[in-house]
Amino acid sequence: MSKHGTIRRYTLEIEKIRQSLYPSFIEIKEYLSQHGFEIGDRTLQRDIEQIRFEFGIEIKYGRDRNGYYIDYENSLNTESFFRFLEIVNTAELLTESLLQSKDTLKYISFDTGGGLKGIENLKPLLKAIKEQRKISFSHLNFHTKKTRKYTLKPYLLKEYLNRWYVVGIIGGFTDFRTFGIDRIENLDVKAETFVLDEKLNPAEAFNQTIGLVYSENSVQNVVLSFTPTQGKYIKTLPLHSSQKLLVDNDNECRISIDVIPNYELTQQILKYGDTIRVLTPDWLANEIKQNLKRTIQKYG
Repeated sequence: MSKHGTIRRYTLEIEKIRQSLYPSFIEIKEYLSQHGFEIGDRTLQRDIEQIRFEFGIEIKYGRDRNGYYIDYENSLNTESFFRFLEIVNTAELLTESLLQSKDTLKYISFDTGGGLKGIENLKPLLKAIKEQRKISFSHLNFHTKKTRKYTLKPYLLKEYLNRWYVVGIIGGFTDFRTFGIDRIENLDVKAETFVLDEKLNPAEAFNQTIGLVYSENSVQNVVLSFTPTQGKYIKTLPLHSSQKLLVDNDNECRISIDVIPNYELTQQILKYGDTIRVLTPDWLANEIKQNLKRTIQKYG
């Protein structure tokens, strides 16, 4: 079976376990059969072991419930894994459709905002991260409009708003820097290796923020009120993994998120215009208010 087929099978197994309450071995196999996968007991058991080994997702059997469940506490990067499965399965669907008919692209519209620029850097960057190799490159700073050369210890690849970024440490510093791969030139993966600092985990830091800018500030509870119509979109595409629905009626859709406030949070709020209102914290509501006042002043 192709790699795509194996990943698709993994997806269905995870899907069944997530959406059901402790499905049994037989129930998981029946679910696979409904989607065109006829496998034996040994294959399913091997899949569970491979999901744990390759992706760090702990699927365990609950004897008290006679079924399987995901042990989220002991699993690594579950959100990233689920996002990975979405991307792979979407790619498989599009690939199969394109192979069936060259006319497929007539019926699909992609975002052409230039997010693929620098995509050729993904593979060598991922190799450098896995092998703990230092990298050097030139990078354009949009604010200063200057290009500088950097040597970086790469720790993480991050995707945000259809763009990819490499996150790492420069020189003897201990704080992470983020570089857009679309602005990287002359990338060189060095033979020189480095030792990962196990105390540093950029993925965990990003889990508490929206976007790319994070700090050591504390997590705050942010409560936002949307119009009922805008709320429908917010419920189907949450702002953050911590999002909770507080009120949902004909007057408003109110949610809360627990994040470290940053520039991207402010930008997200502003983009919703008059369909959103910040309820708490007060300082953030005032910041948005002042920002809107400055915007109005620009229009005279």
